[in-house]
Amino acid sequence: MPLAQIFRRTKPQLLGLDISSTAVKLLELSRNGSRYRVESYAVEPLPPNSVVEKNITDVESVGEAIRRAVKRSGTRIKHAAVAVAGSSVITKLVQMPASMSDDEMESQIELEADQYVPYPLEEVNLDFEVLGPSDKNPDSVEVLLAACRGENVEMRSAAVETGGMEAKVVDVEAYASENAFALLADQLPDQGIDKTIAVLDVGATMTTLNVLNNLKNIYTRDQVFGGKQLTEEIMRRYGLSYEEAGMAKRQGGLPENYVPEVLEPFKEAMAQQASRSLQFFFSSSPYNSVDHIVLAGGSASIPGVDELIQEKLGVETTIANPFASMSLSSRVKPQTLSNDAPALMIACGLALRSFD
Repeated sequence: MPLAQIFRRTKPQLLGLDISSTAVKLLELSRNGSRYRVESYAVEPLPPNSVVEKNITDVESVGEAIRRAVKRSGTRIKHAAVAVAGSSVITKLVQMPASMSDDEMESQIELEADQYVPYPLEEVNLDFEVLGPSDKNPDSVEVLLAACRGENVEMRSAAVETGGMEAKVVDVEAYASENAFALLADQLPDQGIDKTIAVLDVGATMTTLNVLNNLKNIYTRDQVFGGKQLTEEIMRRYGLSYEEAGMAKRQGGLPENYVPEVLEPFKEAMAQQASRSLQFFFSSSPYNSVDHIVLAGGSASIPGVDELIQEKLGVETTIANPFASMSLSSRVKPQTLSNDAPALMIACGLALRSFD
């Protein structure tokens, strides 16, 4: 073995840690050759209102939930990748001279950043990535610039620290989702090549539409709609607490009228939301159709919702499972993981950062 191989330091392994409005989702992956394996995962509910519209409002509660998730998963990893919501991030494509080094580019971007960012620069975290040569100018490269208010990053880092870990990477949810999306390629027409695919992530309080063309993100939009509406309707109708309603929604045991009177109208509302989100996309882009819809987020696990959306919108619809071709460690229960899979897209994209 050459000396360089002995002394080369490996990067620390990262846990994917998705902090959503209602739960902390933790995922640990390993890789052997080109095959991934799920080593451990946990989904830990959050107290109501500790995260509001993807912003952390109670660092302590979120930190405690992270600590419980780590304990439940049994992972020993201490470093995490987390993500901020796309709505709190400004991204811009800028052209830079191809001859510049990374350091020179960084200095130049810092000098010019106030042109691109509408906040005081001292309140902002900036990052950039060189995407490749520019089509417009052979002497330039295209650079993706991302800016996020510092407090969003700090709150997430503080919560992770409270949970006994360290945030090594702060990503953007849409890019984490895109990262995991590559694992779905086998489940897509022509593996997604030259196709326009809509990923509809229906979380607890927000529905995010990401549209990918040729496996690259071209559009993101958040709307306030989610599974919490179903939980609240169960509470109201059956006189349950928020926690009890959430449990009943997942585990069943509700009266016979639940499916026709509560669940079916929610599924119809989800289909309407999908249709409305796509209309926004069509009206603000040159596209007027998509080739396939992928459902993600907790509400994607509702039985039959994929068939209903497919029927209403006339577009083939499948449910996201980024783990379909992965092996599982003995401590991961296949059925539980399969149920949670659509809600773990962001956590999966973040866990994949270990292998960049």
